[in-house]
Amino acid sequence: MALEDTFKKLGELDINDIDFSRVGVWPIAGRVALLTLIAAVLIGGGYYALIGDRYQHLELAVTKEAELFSQFEKTSFEAANLDAYRTQLAEMEETFGALLEQLPKDTEVPGLLEDIDDFGRGSGLTIQKIALEDEQVGDFYVELPIRIEVQGGYHEFGAFVSGIAGMPRIVTLHDFSIENSKDGATLLNMVINAKTYRYKEQGDEEG
Repeated sequence: MALEDTFKKLGELDINDIDFSRVGVWPIAGRVALLTLIAAVLIGGGYYALIGDRYQHLELAVTKEAELFSQFEKTSFEAANLDAYRTQLAEMEETFGALLEQLPKDTEVPGLLEDIDDFGRGSGLTIQKIALEDEQVGDFYVELPIRIEVQGGYHEFGAFVSGIAGMPRIVTLHDFSIENSKDGATLLNMVINAKTYRYKEQGDEEG
């Protein structure tokens, strides 16, 4: 019951009656409370000064360990499959080389322009202009922009675009615009940019 009595006396203390200059003659309850407070302050301060900072370092180390382990797993997987990657790369290079060889040469470009002209007239359009623009030289191929200007109606435009998309040659269509004809007729004017590609030869320079 001594502990219960101590807490009871501690609860009966009046803070205004405490004389800190005579701690040695305080009642036991007061001295116990003071020692408890001092111990709590020392333990808390010691934790934050010594253990708290180290605990943060420990959390950082655990996070770093997880990152390094993940990198190790990835590297180990790549190393175990290195031969398969090399084989796959060789196959991709062979396939890519075969595709490049299928691109039209310089001598085939005029035939491509004729095919575009035939598709336009066959779709019922009036061809106003089909012209090659400046080439763009890439790492493996040369891009040939073609500006196409035609006149007709929406259905004819659709048939023309479908025909171009279905050509055996590689031709892509970009950035089209449609406007009313300036002569006030019911026909429309369409400008569309096409791009085809040819194999890059040794004499081609980077653009």
